[in-house]
Amino acid sequence: MNHFIKSNIAIGIALTLFACSDVSKDETKSSGSVNLNENTAKLSEIREIANAGPFQPNWESLTNYTIPDWYQDAKFGIFIHWGVYSVPAHNGEWYPRKMYQQDEEEFTHHLEKYGKQSQFGYKDFIPMFTAEKFDADQWLSIIKDSGARYIVPVAEHHDGFSMYDNSYTEWDAVEKGPKRDIIKELKVATNKAGLHFGLSSHRAENWWFYDGGREFPSDVQDENYRGLYGPAVSRETSESGETPPSKEFLDDWLLRTVEIVDKYEPELIWFDWWMASEPFHQHVKEFTSYFYNKGKSWENMPALNYKDLHDFRSLLPGSAVLDIERGRMSGIYEHFWQTDTSVSKSSWGYVTNHQYKQASSLVDDLIDIVSKNGSMLLNIGPKPDGTIPQKEIDMLKEIGSWLSLNGEAIYNTRPWVVFGEGSTVIEDGKHSNNAESKRKDFNKSDIRFTTNDDVLYATLMAWPGDEETITIKSINSTNYPASIVNIELIGHDGEISFTQNENGLEVELPAESPSPYAQVLKITK
Repeated sequence: MNHFIKSNIAIGIALTLFACSDVSKDETKSSGSVNLNENTAKLSEIREIANAGPFQPNWESLTNYTIPDWYQDAKFGIFIHWGVYSVPAHNGEWYPRKMYQQDEEEFTHHLEKYGKQSQFGYKDFIPMFTAEKFDADQWLSIIKDSGARYIVPVAEHHDGFSMYDNSYTEWDAVEKGPKRDIIKELKVATNKAGLHFGLSSHRAENWWFYDGGREFPSDVQDENYRGLYGPAVSRETSESGETPPSKEFLDDWLLRTVEIVDKYEPELIWFDWWMASEPFHQHVKEFTSYFYNKGKSWENMPALNYKDLHDFRSLLPGSAVLDIERGRMSGIYEHFWQTDTSVSKSSWGYVTNHQYKQASSLVDDLIDIVSKNGSMLLNIGPKPDGTIPQKEIDMLKEIGSWLSLNGEAIYNTRPWVVFGEGSTVIEDGKHSNNAESKRKDFNKSDIRFTTNDDVLYATLMAWPGDEETITIKSINSTNYPASIVNIELIGHDGEISFTQNENGLEVELPAESPSPYAQVLKITK
């Protein structure tokens, strides 16, 4: 049976699931079907608000959006990938897909450790996802100490399991697994901590995420679990356009995404890439105008993240905030943007075989990103019991220690006339997920700049060592015509001597660095 035939069978199954309307709300949730009468009314309400203004679901209107100051001031946030995939803890959050892909290592691992996928499927990990030690206030204490100003927990990943009270499925953390509204608890704790609250949705990918389970006997083919496993249409034919997501799936995506807005009022929504595929475009525009129109009445105007990967573009520059996964800009980007990356080189969710980064490299990346008009969203992955791995706590604490001393060069700043100078070249990651793998360490020639009103910050990415005097070529008569009144090395008590001329700024440094990582010169005129 070829992919096209199998995919259309899957679509037929999916449409059948959406066809049951004569059921109560409780029955709808437990069966995984959809109440068409209720949903038709809700979709009409969504579209009414989306078209009510001031934003409309079209490009001309959405490009009038202004990125809120709170986001541009925050600069540093914490992403949280936590879900059922933390139970197998093997290779990453794509385990639920790869355990059904016969050519993947995870498939063999699953057979050896848990047995056949027809007898022990991904659904069977859910009772093991207990969260018995989860304490939202404790998490927020750790996150606040890191210096982060916003958080973005995953509301629903590709696996189809919602971490919130989802009205459209029984496969959520309230009815199964922890039996708690994880997102609500984090929202309350975030408000108490005085941070900004966001959410991520990876729901779009559920259309094809479990397609491997249709290739051999597995529980993906059991219609009792369709609410979790989704249509499981071939990824290959879905991405080629042969089997695009159905209107019913797209409407369900819109309903679910609007629900997390209405229930939790996130100031930021992060989307993964597949909602940027062409079939989603109209629904994405409707959601965006709905989100912005609702947000106009909130204390803070919200923001939306989108990916831009080759042919996948859902929103135009300026209508939302571009997010680059594990990549960076090579220079200053005209619109505020964001990098999402992880403390781990190998995973986003909790695994037992992490390849962790160093806190020093993450601080350097944050400095570089901010100098180019960006923000860094740094991911952590808690264990299934709800605890954050100690290595990750220690890493966040190190970053927070640097920010507690040097944060004025990061928070509330804006780019200068140039982002920096030095020999290290950063590859533009706008169209690549792999830029991070090519990362090079900064050296003593590298300096990054930020500004806040009349203050210019020059951050030395590596301590010059025995060199007593450095020359900052970018601070010359062209870029900085004003006379400098004072230079302070943040964390150093003594005076800093300097000489300003048309070729640059010469600065005499003390013998020892006041900061374990990058060092900040505060320049005032």
